[in-house]
Amino acid sequence: MEEFNISLAGVPLRIRCRFEENREFLADYITDLEPLFTVEPGEEDLSRIQADFDRTDEAEGHPKRRRPDGYLENNAIHSLLAEKLTEYDVLLMHGSALCMDGEAFIFTAKSGTGKSTHSRLWREVFGERVQMINDDKPMLRFTEEGVRVCGTPWDGKHRLSSNTSAPLKAVVSLERSEINRVSPMCGADAFPVLMKQCFSSKDPVIMMRIMNMEKRLLDTVGLYRLGCNTEPSAAVTAYEGLVGSYGADHHCGGNTF
Repeated sequence: MEEFNISLAGVPLRIRCRFEENREFLADYITDLEPLFTVEPGEEDLSRIQADFDRTDEAEGHPKRRRPDGYLENNAIHSLLAEKLTEYDVLLMHGSALCMDGEAFIFTAKSGTGKSTHSRLWREVFGERVQMINDDKPMLRFTEEGVRVCGTPWDGKHRLSSNTSAPLKAVVSLERSEINRVSPMCGADAFPVLMKQCFSSKDPVIMMRIMNMEKRLLDTVGLYRLGCNTEPSAAVTAYEGLVGSYGADHHCGGNTF
């Protein structure tokens, strides 16, 4: 049995797991701080994760296949953490998060739309001004000072992440377009996007906490729709549109860049 402490989104906790590979996976987040709670996946958790994969395989027309136990345990740790951390005002989100000039931007969309590609364009265009926080599953921590985007080791196929955090400037719903354009989203449009891209739970108490954080996000952070192609100019248009309109009225029908 592996037992060690990590800190995620500023919250120290203890991990008990069976596989050394998962200690190695979490190595960058190991801490000496006293843990606030313990996560220890059991066989029922691994079975639940395998059942989720079975449903996904079936929905996508693929034959069901058994995942390795270490991989199932990794996913179980991720799921259990995401639920427990809602008690500490932390919300897991699906998106590509980067920091530029000390401020964080999250690009979110359904898988395969081009979130990672767009983040790569920012790194290519703006160079050392950009640092990746997490390319797949960043965490948002809600504080009295605002919302911070925090790195996690669950960082997608390109393995782009860092154990860092930055204040959140904007959440951007990305869609493909031949013409690069940015426009603010009104709450009625933005809330369903957050519901789809943030972690959800079957537990009604946890789900209420999640929805409350999503509402806080709508109240405190700019949310935008970005239509973009894969040219470097897309990064320039996005940055100028997001920074230029941030702090303005975020109503429907705002300027398009």
